[in-house]
Amino acid sequence: MSEQAPWTPEAFEAQLRAKEIYYHINHPYHIDMAAGKLTREQIQGWVANRFYYQIKIPVKDANILANCPDRDTRRLWIQRIRDHDGDGTDAGGIEAWTRLGEAVGIPREDLWSLRRVLPGVRFAVDAYVTFARNASWQEAACSSLTEMFAPTIHKQRLSGWPDLYPWIEQGGLAYFRNRVTQASRDVEHGLAITLQHFKTREQQERALEILQFKLDILWTMLDAMWLAYIDRKPPYYNIKP
Repeated sequence: MSEQAPWTPEAFEAQLRAKEIYYHINHPYHIDMAAGKLTREQIQGWVANRFYYQIKIPVKDANILANCPDRDTRRLWIQRIRDHDGDGTDAGGIEAWTRLGEAVGIPREDLWSLRRVLPGVRFAVDAYVTFARNASWQEAACSSLTEMFAPTIHKQRLSGWPDLYPWIEQGGLAYFRNRVTQASRDVEHGLAITLQHFKTREQQERALEILQFKLDILWTMLDAMWLAYIDRKPPYYNIKP
């Protein structure tokens, strides 16, 4: 049986972008969020749990840098760490998310304590960091391509939240505004790495599996939040000590 011919770069990119249907914008939690149906507690639960993901992004990217022998790639990729951790001129995305937490009524100390992080969210995010640590740097870079779909969800929040959730202080939405342009820049670099590295059909199908794995991470996080905040079944809810 002969090997399947690789997709052209254009066809391969189209296959990657077709994964958008599994992006967490289509999860019921986000659908309800975009429709203005979430309560204050449910918004706070999402912000608090997503914060765990935010603080692990630069850790994930540091692992990619540690595995990458190419200086030119490192020079570009390191910007992702600066975007989240900040530097001398910009406080960074983690600080912006902290302000979002405060805008929805979560004190800084409460958010940073991580006490609200659900076990399912923690396990999913930690699995992503472990993947980035153990995979090749090209595979880990490929996993970042969920950013292809991110600008849409950020724009959705920016346009909808002021009317749907007027109790949220508008200054807290800066994170979403910043990520619209940052995500587009990151996609350009991550996509170039993926198209260049995954050449054979087998490699290209592996790239699709990796992207699906990352989509699974994001979806699973929301599954845990749905169970805890929508279905009102947080961990051990049925245990009476």
